[in-house]
Amino acid sequence: MNLSIVIPLLNEEESLTELYDWIVRVVQSNSYSYEVIFIDDGSTDKSWQVIEKLASKDSNVKGIRFQKNFGKSQALHAGFNIAQGDVIITMDADLQDSPDEIPGLYEMIKVQENELVSGWKKKRYDSKIRKNIPSKFFNWAARKTSGLDLHDFNCGLKAYDKNVIKNINVHGEMHRYIPVLAKNAGYTKITEKVVTHQARKYGITKFGMSRFINGFLDLITIWFVAKFAKRPMHFFGLWGTMMFIVGFLSAFYIGLMKLLRLYYFHVPMRLVTDNPWFYIAMTTMIIGSLFFLAGFLGEIVVRTNPNIERYKIVEKTFN
Repeated sequence: MNLSIVIPLLNEEESLTELYDWIVRVVQSNSYSYEVIFIDDGSTDKSWQVIEKLASKDSNVKGIRFQKNFGKSQALHAGFNIAQGDVIITMDADLQDSPDEIPGLYEMIKVQENELVSGWKKKRYDSKIRKNIPSKFFNWAARKTSGLDLHDFNCGLKAYDKNVIKNINVHGEMHRYIPVLAKNAGYTKITEKVVTHQARKYGITKFGMSRFINGFLDLITIWFVAKFAKRPMHFFGLWGTMMFIVGFLSAFYIGLMKLLRLYYFHVPMRLVTDNPWFYIAMTTMIIGSLFFLAGFLGEIVVRTNPNIERYKIVEKTFN
């Protein structure tokens, strides 16, 4: 199969049929063998009924319905699990991503032999204050942190070689950083393509300003995981050792000063708890112990690697 088109969605009943018709026109005109995978991430409108109708008339359409809203990353994970195409393309369901970009993205994977192509919405039709300006700052921080020279990490329109999606684990809110996850997994042929961005035709955006805060927190998580996921004690043990050294030196200073005052200067004994260095020593040694404990727990987690269910599928349109 040439193409798998993975589309996560939430409450997009008005746009689904139009999006499906547009995709079919493009892929059939290019003679691609294809599948369209819709993942309903807990919609409360009639999105699932529309997906069932499309699947009933076209065997190339597959639908997955989550029990509730688990998030875009979990929806992509479910879609990637069943995707069978040589090239996997993801796009949003709100018609802001143009299916006309599909042939160009497909060629960049199959002909130019890239492993991942990220869309770049160079000209946007979103609110400048709520989306454009925060997005520019967010993408700048992501470039600096990841070392990937991409302009639009959060663009939903992306293309992947099938080997990439089968070897990365998308969870939490990590869908923004799939290129970074791919890089950390050893994939180096990552590039971008300027794509057309269209104004929203139906409904309202499902994402608020909180996504940028979550995005920065996820960026820190990915940086940490990339460096210390296999060796958490290297990070926590280092800081624990430093704290222990500070605590030990502080305790040594307290004891030394007490001895000097008592035996050499014959100064009346002073309670240890009256010395501020006592609290410095106690605090740093406790923090050092906690860092070591975190390191040990991290090592245990790395070695056990539990398989946690992150979403619940209640219906599918295929076997």
